[in-house]
Amino acid sequence: MKHSTRWLAALVVIPIALTGCTANGVKDAGTTGVASGEKATIAVVTHGTAGDAFWDVVKSGAEQAGKDLGATITYQGDGDPVKQSQLIDAAVASRPDGLIVSMANPDGVKGAVEKAVAAGIPVITINSGLEKSEEFGAQTHIGQSEFIAGQAAGEKLAAAGVKNAICVIHEAGNSGLEERCKGAADTLGGTMSNLQVDVANLADTQNTIKSKLLADPSVDGVLTLNSSIAVAASQAVTEAKSKATLATFDVSADITTLIEDGKILFAVDQQPYSQGYLPVVFLVLEKRNGDVVGGGQPVYSGPAFVTKENAAKVAKFAKSGTR
Repeated sequence: MKHSTRWLAALVVIPIALTGCTANGVKDAGTTGVASGEKATIAVVTHGTAGDAFWDVVKSGAEQAGKDLGATITYQGDGDPVKQSQLIDAAVASRPDGLIVSMANPDGVKGAVEKAVAAGIPVITINSGLEKSEEFGAQTHIGQSEFIAGQAAGEKLAAAGVKNAICVIHEAGNSGLEERCKGAADTLGGTMSNLQVDVANLADTQNTIKSKLLADPSVDGVLTLNSSIAVAASQAVTEAKSKATLATFDVSADITTLIEDGKILFAVDQQPYSQGYLPVVFLVLEKRNGDVVGGGQPVYSGPAFVTKENAAKVAKFAKSGTR
């Protein structure tokens, strides 16, 4: 990989005992573990807005971890870095036991994150902003290296024979999306150009992709970076009567169906439920047991790949809203 090797994946196994066990395996109701310790309040502030399929899964993971551990979870999101910074400031003012933040525009939220760290609040970043996480004072980052994930996607597209692809960016200024496209271009071995669309208008997105395919029949690959955009792209490919190979980042019930039907080659899965669940566990462990997880390195939740071989298995989890 051309990407810096200082970012190492961490495999985390967290045994949280709800009750103790005797040597013969019988539960001892009188022994409790860190899960039943003092109350913890964790604030989550992301750049994802309500109703977004991906961020709804992240939110579900965080809230389920709160239920499992008896912690209070507050969740807010805004894609505008100025407004997100204001939400972070408000969360810090409430003095939570930990703060979880995504950083699609790291420089835009830098001041707010650094103020949280200066206030003594443990911070874990998720999803976007891996490269700036340690610099801003976060304990660890949970997500994937977007560049490395992009490289892996480019390799798979190249193996499928793609030579001239478009990478569809659905959020202007999102550094993580740009890194995905850069990584894919790095390993494709052919030509890859970026195409800007607006995730808030899927009809226009579909028409934009369709128009690109009609205008340039040599385009034989489409890489989308969002499950909703992938569905629109699939319709665009069909309407344009294009033979372009379609692949995407992120998973949903619709995506697993399209993979099973052979309309999408693969999906890069960064496992958003884990991005919501794991940081809550880490921060509760710190509150109740003094554990600081990560060792200054990121904890990778991806990339995993969903293909025709495993789509049916993933589909049952996608339908329940956890993938």
